[in-house]
Amino acid sequence: MRVVLPSIERPKKLPVVLSHNEVRLLLKAPKLLKHRLVLAMLYGCGLRNFELCNLQLKDLDLERMMLHVRQGKGRKDRYVPLCAMQIRGLRKYIRAERPVTWCFNGNDREGNPVALSTTGVRWIVNEARKHSGIPKVVTTHSLRHSYATHLLEMGLDIISVKDLLGHADIQTTLTYLHVAQLGRQRPFSPLERLYGP
Repeated sequence: MRVVLPSIERPKKLPVVLSHNEVRLLLKAPKLLKHRLVLAMLYGCGLRNFELCNLQLKDLDLERMMLHVRQGKGRKDRYVPLCAMQIRGLRKYIRAERPVTWCFNGNDREGNPVALSTTGVRWIVNEARKHSGIPKVVTTHSLRHSYATHLLEMGLDIISVKDLLGHADIQTTLTYLHVAQLGRQRPFSPLERLYGP
């Protein structure tokens, strides 16, 4: 007779989510417009690091205020909205930097323009975190987590958030319901009421 032991579930880690104020601090930390825009695109569009690196000028529809994310995870395309602030920044950046193909350029070893690397994006996020004074561990994906959580807290439905993130399975998106502060009454500490009025 064979004994089958139940499988032990791995602990599920909840994502790091920035507050609205922390996002503002992070966005204003870089001196370069390009770096501020990289952060604004990661947070404001919920992009994955490699999706940001693959952005081309042809993917920007500034008139319709939409961004075409091509071949995201699972080789799926999707559209995400851009806000007026991002569009103003993008127009100013494009006029000044004159990128040709990629929205955000890096340089290869010979100094030729290439798409910004995922390492370059991580460096931008890390430097911004250091200069902002935010003590949390902030990664490129923290901005995507914050995007999803903030949208839910602002009242967007879970199916729309799933589509904007490009998730194949709703279960992945449901994680954000554990960190979003939703419901009729926000959670609070009992200490708040113990000594309160």
